[in-house]
Amino acid sequence: MPTIRQLPPNLVNQIAAGEVIERPASVVKELLENSVDAGARRIELLIEKGGTERIRVSDDGCGISAEQLPLAVTSHATSKLPDDDSLFHVGTLGFRGEALASIASVSQMLIRSRTEAGSEGAELRIRGGVLEPVAPCGCPQGTSIEIRNLFFNTPVRRKFLRTPQTERGHIVEAFTRLALANPQIHMVLSNGDKTLYDLPQTERWVDRIEAFFGGEVSDSLIPLDSDDGQIRISGYACDPAVSRGNNRMQYLFLNGRFIRDRSLQHALGEAYRGLLMVGRFPVGFLRVSIPPEMVDVNVHPCKLEVRFTDGGRIYSRVLQTLRHRFLSTDMTMRVGPSSPAASSDASNGDATNSESTAPLPSGSALGMAPSVEASQRQNVIDWARTGTTAPPIAASLSGVPQFQPFADGPSSVAGSLPAAHSGGLGPGAADAGQPSSDPAAPWEQTMGQPGVLPSADGTHGGDPLSAVGRTDPAHSPPLSHLGLQVHNRYLVTQDEKGMVVVDQHALHERVLYERIREKVLGEGIETQRLLVPEPVSLTPAEQTAALDAKDVLDKVGIEIEPFGGDTVLVQSYPAMLANLSPSEVLRQSLESIIAAGKDPEIRDLLDHLLHTIACKAAIKAGDRLAAEEITSLLEQRDLYQDTHHCPHGRPTALFFSRDELDRMFGRLGPRGRANV
Repeated sequence: MPTIRQLPPNLVNQIAAGEVIERPASVVKELLENSVDAGARRIELLIEKGGTERIRVSDDGCGISAEQLPLAVTSHATSKLPDDDSLFHVGTLGFRGEALASIASVSQMLIRSRTEAGSEGAELRIRGGVLEPVAPCGCPQGTSIEIRNLFFNTPVRRKFLRTPQTERGHIVEAFTRLALANPQIHMVLSNGDKTLYDLPQTERWVDRIEAFFGGEVSDSLIPLDSDDGQIRISGYACDPAVSRGNNRMQYLFLNGRFIRDRSLQHALGEAYRGLLMVGRFPVGFLRVSIPPEMVDVNVHPCKLEVRFTDGGRIYSRVLQTLRHRFLSTDMTMRVGPSSPAASSDASNGDATNSESTAPLPSGSALGMAPSVEASQRQNVIDWARTGTTAPPIAASLSGVPQFQPFADGPSSVAGSLPAAHSGGLGPGAADAGQPSSDPAAPWEQTMGQPGVLPSADGTHGGDPLSAVGRTDPAHSPPLSHLGLQVHNRYLVTQDEKGMVVVDQHALHERVLYERIREKVLGEGIETQRLLVPEPVSLTPAEQTAALDAKDVLDKVGIEIEPFGGDTVLVQSYPAMLANLSPSEVLRQSLESIIAAGKDPEIRDLLDHLLHTIACKAAIKAGDRLAAEEITSLLEQRDLYQDTHHCPHGRPTALFFSRDELDRMFGRLGPRGRANV
């Protein structure tokens, strides 16, 4: 029968080191956290050969007295839990009392420290967990801990270390997390005799973010600040134009502690839903402040994971804060150095950059020219609210669309959209102007005729400025400079601040998506019931997916029934997709269902289907639009949320500021002065 024995303290510490001290970066994290908890205002980190040969952390904190130095490297000894109840109100980064003892058991450690009241310092040497007597020494106030030959007595662990370059990368990441969480501390990182980072203390968090990630990230930061009395969310989210292929640039800080939390990361991803393309992850720097009793930080040995008493509430606060900020921010993608987002946060003491943070006037950069008649804009607004008849594209979304075949080929416009559009024309669309029957668009007809621009009806005006900015609403078409179509796929418009290039398919797809979603969540989407149900043969996997998602398919207007074998019957499908066959609609919907993965959330599955329907119903690149259709599409950009991106995350428009255009054409001198 095996004998139970008490493990010796040094073996206990080595076992603990196996849990806490995974690599040199783990040592750096523990030592830096101790310096922060000691109240340091300056912390210096020196490493050599990726930390395997030498790590030294020096600070100017409160220090350790000579008589307490041996206790500091004893297992489960700490000054951070003055009583038992303190475990449930943890306000420090470290509290287990294992770090120094574990590190000392697998390295050669030297500690020098002096308190503010001490006349001299004291030093303590430990080799593999064996302590030498404390000796006096000269040193400044604070503590310096030097680690040499990490894992020298545990060769198996040392063998699993990576190259010095890899280990240095992990150390830099640990340093980054602590430096981002504590901008009020001057922090220095040196690799041998080379200084990698020298970060003075700052009240502008954006300065520290820029020091690590550069101007691309700092220029795209959108400030966040929300406080409900208990939970405060602050920090920055990046414009969707700046994203990454993984979630490693999502920095979440809880009460000053860097954490990894799937729930909060999911909230961050949900906030960017429809703003990022598939496979891209948002960049964010969020600080969450809550009462200590609302969180349990004693979950993971490395303290990276926490447990909330009310995780749902915190999830909702993060999501609402981000979405509210996005809805109040002009996120149209800019071309050039101008940033669409603020790089400041008043709550963090950051100065406000009024030029970069000021949103564009409502509608101006989105295609609404000052010459648009108020009644015409009110018509679009009324349609958005009531679903009554409006300009052609809008009409295709209200009520059951009137699908009309396109008989004469894509070159025949006659004021209508091609059949591939969202269903053709609404009532009265035949009066929407008489564009030229020439296959070339009005813009293309003017090529080779310098100084001549097309008017809204496709004719050519003699005055080069008649179509841009000098129309008389009483005598000229009010839409003459609202938008021009280029290559039958892009719409170009302007305002007093610059120029906007709109992707007609991406914008119409977003408008349709928002409109369909409103209908699905409200009275339901219009469906077209088939007189004779259409049988569709599916693979076994497709049939299983279709029948499992039958209720969700019903919500988007696709009604199916099993028909035996691997065949299903399509009873009805969305009316706006009448130009597609029922089998094609079902198969494309099943692609979305299968792409959503195993056991998808209903919301995610429904979203996939809405994306598919909106994409198929939207006008396409290459479709000619009449002037009134261009007007209608541009005006609808103001009527829905997130119209700066399509549902798949692609930008719907690019904004060129006037200064950027001047710079491109050499009209701005080196100091920003306009050249003649």
